[in-house]
Amino acid sequence: MFSGSLMFRAVAIAVTVSAIGVAASADSLTVKTADGKVHGKLINNGAVRAFQGVPYAAPPVSDLRWKAPQPAKPWKKDLDATKYGHHCAQNHVFDDMVFQDSATPDDKGSEDCLTLNIYAPANAGPKAKLPVMFWIHGGGYSGGGSSEPRHNGDFMPGKGVILITINYRLGVFGFLALPELAAEQGGSSGNYGLMDMVAALTWVKTNIADFGGDPGNVTIFGESAGSFAVSTLMAAPSAQGLFHKAIGESGGALASGGLAMESLAVRGPKEEEWMKTTGATNLAELRAIPTDKILGLSSKRGMVGFAPVIDGKFLSEPVVNIYNEGRQAKVPLLAGFNRDEGSFLSIGMTAEKWKAMGLERYADKAADFFKLYPGATDTEAVRSASDFGGDQFIAYGTWKWIEIDRRTGDKDIYRYKLDLAAPPSKFHPGSFAFHSDDIEYIFGTLDTRPGATWREEDRKLSDQMMSYWTNFAKKGDPNGPGLPEWPKYGDGDPVMHLDNPITARPDENRSRYEFWLDTEKK
Repeated sequence: MFSGSLMFRAVAIAVTVSAIGVAASADSLTVKTADGKVHGKLINNGAVRAFQGVPYAAPPVSDLRWKAPQPAKPWKKDLDATKYGHHCAQNHVFDDMVFQDSATPDDKGSEDCLTLNIYAPANAGPKAKLPVMFWIHGGGYSGGGSSEPRHNGDFMPGKGVILITINYRLGVFGFLALPELAAEQGGSSGNYGLMDMVAALTWVKTNIADFGGDPGNVTIFGESAGSFAVSTLMAAPSAQGLFHKAIGESGGALASGGLAMESLAVRGPKEEEWMKTTGATNLAELRAIPTDKILGLSSKRGMVGFAPVIDGKFLSEPVVNIYNEGRQAKVPLLAGFNRDEGSFLSIGMTAEKWKAMGLERYADKAADFFKLYPGATDTEAVRSASDFGGDQFIAYGTWKWIEIDRRTGDKDIYRYKLDLAAPPSKFHPGSFAFHSDDIEYIFGTLDTRPGATWREEDRKLSDQMMSYWTNFAKKGDPNGPGLPEWPKYGDGDPVMHLDNPITARPDENRSRYEFWLDTEKK
């Protein structure tokens, strides 16, 4: 899967990790966890130790389907941790989601999927106390997995951190919120995927020191639904104390738009209607239905048919309320989004279409709308459509999260916007800083994106972003030698524009987000 240029980069990072090319001993590839020993492998030319497919909870199958994660069963023999665990059961979501654990492209995953991967510098001993970065993948809470090539752990550990990537339950298996489940589980149901994240963080707290990590310096970071999850974990009582910094990439669970959370009272009747379509009359019968059939029946609800819920236990109230009252985790935050999050809305847009859409949607506020999102020409309309689509989809919610946390949370906040348009590729034609574009830059995995012809500025920005992200994980501040200065999000609303070159300047679009804030209140 790696190209020649990627292998060249691997060698370079290997030299960075150790000038003499550290060769990990066989003993360093066997680590004892609370559940048993795991035996990993070397990757990236020997620069990184990888432990893959390590269970952090029991398989949530049979009677454990739709229950909080339970402890993994200990093992006696060394666990082979040289291969990814199966990605969690899911319907097809996005074409660019490719899973290295799959035997065929049609593989829909497994319910036995609660595993994580640990990537550590080869020369990091058990007393190294390196910062830990805990990645939560995106996919609308419906798709994705830790074995996607763009999340590979070959390169980030070269910056002096330990990387954790996880699987968590998705879609109907992760977020079904039936009243019958609430009756069984002390009054709450749903949010099993979020509970999985807490279980994985608990595993990290217990075990990561033996891999060279510092359980007292854990940064949670995620993209899209993963970023929604980061903002939610900051508000969830059960997650408090399990992490110490947070990074959100394109998403925040504080707005009433995308992935908005309903109460159990609202969601419950909808789930009961869905259950009727399965033919099951009780939970035992529902749990007995095969995985593939459940997936087929759940697909009729759409891509995000099952999502987090205000269940009264994991979340007892809306996330935005918790932030407004300052009850979220007070941790340093780095967050932002990409310039073209809404590029999908710009396809085929014209000035005529844009004017018609604006008048139809904002008849009473059309003048304000067109001032913020002008469309006098086709070119202008295309740009405004992308901006509007991105604001509605991702940018406003992320801005609201940063804005409220600045007021009520930790004051060490850093805000960014990824502006550099990536070159066209197999699954992303055109040149955009599109939704999810940031992932390969941050992980240093540009060469895993099919069909892209990368430029010098892309590789430079990737290295800079990896440095910013890992610096933040180390000390709560992204700044470091050789990097353009990144100011805190304070007076003047400075935004770090990740581009060629990188620059910091005041927020140019605050009036757009305030427009959305005003619209949301009404």
